[in-house]
Amino acid sequence: MLGTLLLMLPISNTSGRSLEFINALFTSTSATCVTGLVVRDTGIDFTRFGQVVIMLLIQVGGLGFMTMATLFAMVFKRKISLKDRLLLQEAMNQSTMEGIVRLIRKVLTYSLLIELCAALIYSVRWAFDMPVGQAVYFGIFHAVSMFNNAGFDLFGEYRSLTLFVDDPVVNLVTMFLIVTGGIGFVVISDLTGLGSNRNKWKLSLHSKVVLSMTAALIVIGTLVIFVFEFTNSKTLAPLGWGGKIWGSLFQSVTPRTAGANTLDIGALRQATQFFIIILMFIGASPGSTGGGIKTTTFTILVGAVLAMIRGREELVLFRYRLAQERIHKAITVTMFALFLIITVTMILSATEDASFLSILFETTSAFGTVGLSMGLTAKLSVFGKVLISLTMFAGRLGLLTLAYALGPKKEKELYRHPEGKMIIG
Repeated sequence: MLGTLLLMLPISNTSGRSLEFINALFTSTSATCVTGLVVRDTGIDFTRFGQVVIMLLIQVGGLGFMTMATLFAMVFKRKISLKDRLLLQEAMNQSTMEGIVRLIRKVLTYSLLIELCAALIYSVRWAFDMPVGQAVYFGIFHAVSMFNNAGFDLFGEYRSLTLFVDDPVVNLVTMFLIVTGGIGFVVISDLTGLGSNRNKWKLSLHSKVVLSMTAALIVIGTLVIFVFEFTNSKTLAPLGWGGKIWGSLFQSVTPRTAGANTLDIGALRQATQFFIIILMFIGASPGSTGGGIKTTTFTILVGAVLAMIRGREELVLFRYRLAQERIHKAITVTMFALFLIITVTMILSATEDASFLSILFETTSAFGTVGLSMGLTAKLSVFGKVLISLTMFAGRLGLLTLAYALGPKKEKELYRHPEGKMIIG
């Protein structure tokens, strides 16, 4: 709401007039939920003041409210209470409260350091195409936007990064930011060898699952997009081999919930668009700047299916057995997500004048806080903008969080029902 009020100010808009409330609310929600869906061109319709407001909303939304609150507490040397530590534990998906403040310090240090390095490289690259001052400003904005998987850009005309489809520097830096922001801060801490195990560098089960599934999705996604779009005259066909590979790789990475694109999403073949919907639904990893059902949830679902096919009673990943409660939670998250996406898609199909695939794409992009669009966002009705805003909010907050907050309090069960049997399949 604060972002909405600031973006409505005439000083935030190049037109010199107040932005409509619904458009300011949509933009503020998209920035805070690090989604990237836009109803106004960030690089053209907003002034530097408005763009800085959007960038700050992205930073707060990406790192998380509790992380930023802890930063201010440390700056002003305020003691972090037990209640705050418990909230931080939940916010970072940690099983213990031990070392939580130390982890937050690492999160802030890593984030700012990665963004600073990326901003420097961006600035040097873009200094060849624009004035140095503008290049530095663009570098800082896009480093914050891409690391936090927001996907907002300043190049105007809703082009995102299509101008740099075969540019190795922009591609590599952007993909690095997207992946590091999407794997989660706990994994980054493990990779630096500064995790909870101080005596020996060792990856946790969580980190192994996140890294292996992320790598698998990127490789599979690149191959699928390359094959489907190889002969598409509107995407990969006009490009050289380097451009084809960079374009396929980037579009495989960006559904990690980043929202930036180097190929025209609306020009992709329907098979590719539907495949990207699946990647957006899976999303990033827990404790990251991304959304979706998360890579760990998807891994558990696939593992549970394979275990059932093999006739095994337990799910084992990297020689660790997972509790049934983890599997139940993964199924719950997935079913909640499917229910939300199906419901919103059905409603928008009745209220919006667009194809079913574009509506499904937009809804999944909003839920996964991705920001990719087939061009529907700017054409949404007022009702559609409100519904997509709520979907972005639900996707960023987390479905289980909403369920726990809105559902009845858990009570101790005093008895068990007799076991029943059903025919399945």
